[in-house]
Amino acid sequence: MADCDSEPCRERGAQRGEDASGDTPRRKPFNARGSFVTRCEACRLPSLNCLCPYKVATTSETRVWLLTHPYEHYKPTNTGRLIGDILDTTEVFTWCRTAPDPTLLARLDDPRFAPFVVFPDDQPDYAERVVGPDAVRAAKRDGRIPVLILLDGTWRQARRMFRRSAYLAALPVLPLHSERTTRYRLRKPAPSEHLCTAEVAAELLHQTGDGEAAATLDDYFDAFNDSYAASRRHGKLEAPTAAMQRLLERR
Repeated sequence: MADCDSEPCRERGAQRGEDASGDTPRRKPFNARGSFVTRCEACRLPSLNCLCPYKVATTSETRVWLLTHPYEHYKPTNTGRLIGDILDTTEVFTWCRTAPDPTLLARLDDPRFAPFVVFPDDQPDYAERVVGPDAVRAAKRDGRIPVLILLDGTWRQARRMFRRSAYLAALPVLPLHSERTTRYRLRKPAPSEHLCTAEVAAELLHQTGDGEAAATLDDYFDAFNDSYAASRRHGKLEAPTAAMQRLLERR
């Protein structure tokens, strides 16, 4: 039974009278909190504090591929999509354990790319696969395109994705070691060292030599965080924050 929410899996499940996850009986449609709020169709934020004026394109030697848990696609508080807003080489694949996206598999086999799975180095059974930021810089020197594969979901979902995806099992594992603490405040509080997806990407881009892309993503994340938080209080930001001002100056 396929462990995903990709289109082929949904079609097979529908033929069996199952829902998208393969469970039965069919569940009610997913409704995110705030699903009735009027939102900007482009940035998905409440229209009261649209993020579009602060969207700035930037470039990076390192690419990002998001392996996104099916449930994350429904969440307006998902930060993985912020990466694609500013780095147009970003690719998004819906996670599927037994029927992975064929485009992703083709990318993994492409010798132009040097993919790294971003995941903590907290278990001994894959210690031999763990590398550091120097491996990313070495890939650049060798003329390959480094790729950060970010497991986009909750920590529990990410661990499941890491453990149950055979197509990731041979890839080097790049952990994030940082003194940085999270600034994300739109979901249930987590340990301060647990960074959200956009924060992880920004920090690793910074550590591996893409400083301008990292700074732009950091500012864009802060703009998202502040805009969304203000909207939850039903208030409008009256003036751009410092991060927003820096983004406007980059346009």
